[in-house]
Amino acid sequence: MKHLVAKTLAGLFTLILAGTAAVADPAIVYSVGGKFDGSFNESAYAGVQRFENDFKTKVREFELDRDAQSLQALRNFANRGHEPVVAIGFNQASSVTQAAKEFPDTSFAIVDMVVDAPNVASYVFKENEGAYIVGLLAAMASKTGTVGFVGGMDNPIIRRFLCGYQLGAYSVNPDAKVLYNMAGTTPAAFADPARGAELARSQIGRGADVIIQAAGGTGIGVLQAVADAGVLGIGTDSNQNGLHPGHVLTSIRKRVDNAVYDSFKTAHEGNFKPGIRVLGLADGGMDWVLDDNNKSLVTPEMIAAADAAVAAISSGEIKVHDILTDGACPRP
Repeated sequence: MKHLVAKTLAGLFTLILAGTAAVADPAIVYSVGGKFDGSFNESAYAGVQRFENDFKTKVREFELDRDAQSLQALRNFANRGHEPVVAIGFNQASSVTQAAKEFPDTSFAIVDMVVDAPNVASYVFKENEGAYIVGLLAAMASKTGTVGFVGGMDNPIIRRFLCGYQLGAYSVNPDAKVLYNMAGTTPAAFADPARGAELARSQIGRGADVIIQAAGGTGIGVLQAVADAGVLGIGTDSNQNGLHPGHVLTSIRKRVDNAVYDSFKTAHEGNFKPGIRVLGLADGGMDWVLDDNNKSLVTPEMIAAADAAVAAISSGEIKVHDILTDGACPRP
C-alpha cells in the first residue's frame, strides 16, 4: 500500500509539473538576426517582456544563427512541454509545419506566415495598409519629389509593403518617383547593415530624400546612411525614431509584439485557438509613431492627412491594393 501511495503521488507530481510547464513556460524562437536587431525580432521581444511582466511568467527563448536550426529548436521546446511554441518569421514556416505534425498535442504559433495545421495559430499583417500611410508621409515630407524604399529579402511580403508605400506616395503626388532596391534573395538579406547602407547611399545619389527601410537588421544601415547624408529615413517593425533623432521621419510598426503577446496570453488562459489572424490598421496590427524624436519633422497637415487615411482604410472607404490577392501593383 505504501508503495502504491508513493507511486500515485509521484504520478500526480509529474502531472502537476507538466501542467505548470505548459502554462508557465511558453517558448519563442526568434528569426535570424537576434532579438536585439532593432526591428522585427525586437518587436517580438517587446511582446515577450510585456507577457512576462503581466503574468509573472518566464518565456524560454532561442535565437537562430541560421535557418537550419529552426526545426530542432522547435522540437526541443515541444519535447520539454513548453507551450505555446512561437516562431518568428516566414522563414520558419516549413519547420513549424514539420514540428506541428510531430507534436500534434502541442500548440504552436507563427508570426508573419500562414501554416495550415490544426494546432497552429498564424499571425499575418496587412503591411500594405501601414506602408500606404508612411508612403503618404514620405511624399509630403519630400522636397525633391523622389522617395526611396530598401527591402530585405525579395519576397511577396516585402513586395506587398513596397506597393502600399508607392500607392501612399502617389496619393499625395501622382508624379512622385519611388526608387526601390532589395538587399538579396535569402533570409540573410535581413541581417546585412552594410548592404542596406550601400543601397540607401545609391538612392540618395539619385535624388531620394526620404527612404524607408523594410529590411530588418539590414535597415539599421539604411537609417545610418540617411542620417549621415542629412536626409530622412522611415523605420519599420519597431519604433526606430530614436535611433537618429531628427533624421527618422516616423516608424511604421508591425505590431509583432501584439501577436506574440496574444499567442502567449490566450494559451495561458486556456483560450488558444489555431487558425489565421489577419491584423491591419483597424485591428491594431499596424500603426505609425509620433513622439518627441520626430515631432519637429511632422507638420499638422501631415498628421491630419495620415489620420484621415488611417480612418478611411479602417472603415473600408480606402482599400489598399494587396499584390497577394489583387495582382500586380497598379500605377497612377
